[in-house]
Amino acid sequence: MKILLLTQWYPPEPGVLLQELAQTLQSKLHDVTVLTGFPNYPSGYLYRGYRLRLYQREVLAGVPVIRVPLYPSHGLSRIKRVLNYISFAVSSSILGFWLAPRPDVIFVYHPPLTIGMPAWILSRLWRIQFVYQIQDMWPETLRATGMIENPFLLSSVGRFARWIYAKASLILAISPGFKKNLIDKGVSSEKVRVISNWMEGGLTKSITPDAKLAHDLGLANRFNILFAGNIGEAQGLETVLEAAKLLKGHPGVQFVFVGDGTALPRLEKRAVDQLIANVRFLGRFPHNAMPGLYALADVLLVHLKDDPLFRITIPHKILNYMASGKPILAALAGDGANLVIEAGAGISCPPGRPEALAAAVRYFLAMPDDERKAMGDRGRQTVRIQFSREALIDEIEKALIQASISEC
Repeated sequence: MKILLLTQWYPPEPGVLLQELAQTLQSKLHDVTVLTGFPNYPSGYLYRGYRLRLYQREVLAGVPVIRVPLYPSHGLSRIKRVLNYISFAVSSSILGFWLAPRPDVIFVYHPPLTIGMPAWILSRLWRIQFVYQIQDMWPETLRATGMIENPFLLSSVGRFARWIYAKASLILAISPGFKKNLIDKGVSSEKVRVISNWMEGGLTKSITPDAKLAHDLGLANRFNILFAGNIGEAQGLETVLEAAKLLKGHPGVQFVFVGDGTALPRLEKRAVDQLIANVRFLGRFPHNAMPGLYALADVLLVHLKDDPLFRITIPHKILNYMASGKPILAALAGDGANLVIEAGAGISCPPGRPEALAAAVRYFLAMPDDERKAMGDRGRQTVRIQFSREALIDEIEKALIQASISEC
């Protein structure tokens, strides 16, 4: 089967799920091609070694990749962000037909919602079907992050989303809450399949903490609560800074931020202005460095704003956290927190409440080391059993095969 993987973002940008999906499908003897943009996420600047051109072909980890131009941006400007999304939608719609070999089916990675336009156009030109995977629910995300607040615009985005859902052959939702959301919007339950994300490869291996790395990063002899990933508006990390202020009486405790995003400069400035000394911003690290960083943490933190959308999503970082064998502090509500609690992999607290977050950290501090280790072990065992890459990609493969033989 010939598969086109359509996504605005692809390595070397953060997140290897799509690359693992492409490689695994290739190992099953499918012919996979990736159509994507020039890498610029999350900084909004083109990666070193790339420059905008009409198109670029390359092979990454054995997978053919076709890059088409876009307007590189990922800042706070709404206009520039919209230009980023629309520019890729236009260039992939126009150039994809001429540059990519005709596939039997298209796998579409959402967000952004604008990816639905080239998915539909290319599927019509090639007279094939597309499978639409939803990682982020729109327009809810736009409202929750404050990117769009105008009710008319949000309603318009919602109508466009429903139009895309109607055109897709199948829709893959990453959580039960997402499926319910789609059904409530009028999508047939038979059209939606729940296929969660999987743990990233290599994370379940036990890593011995690197004492020199801990010293160099300022993590030695500290109780480190580590947050890793996108540092954006949805994460609501001001709460973490307020919790850090409440924990000044525990000099060994520090919050460690690993990653980049639109909220990072504001958080760094706030920490300096308010003399919050028990936080540390390490910046962004390559994917292969993350297991070593997780090994230096005592607790791994996930935090999202308290919003109805975030109660029905399961952040992918939770799976990576569980795979690392470290206990989790889940400062969120809904499906994500339920996964951590049901696995016995950590504890949860209400999001957006600094006093609750500080109390949860104190709880971990008072916990015996072997109990924290047992939490981490249970999380690792859960992802090995329930979130294996092979089993979940098998389900995606079945969906793609079904769509490829469906009539247009």
